[in-house]
Amino acid sequence: MRLRDIAAGLGITERSAHGIVTDLAEAGYLIKHKDGRRNRYEIQAHLPLPERASRAPSIGEVVALLTGMPPGNRDAARTADRATGSG
Repeated sequence: MRLRDIAAGLGITERSAHGIVTDLAEAGYLIKHKDGRRNRYEIQAHLPLPERASRAPSIGEVVALLTGMPPGNRDAARTADRATGSG
């Protein structure tokens, strides 16, 4: 998925989407890989969100919620662990 598509889907600017992706990469939730002129991002689905809850949900659980995947579906989570951005 391109950043342009993510931005359009969220109703935000492409610049805002880029900022969010950059923040997530700097925080370690995404790993950035160069692929020619494009950047590819690998979601670190196993990482917990930075909350002080007794059992914080992982990034993978949040992605599953947002994409409509059943919680705990590891095969589907692996498929969702890849996001592509233009850069």
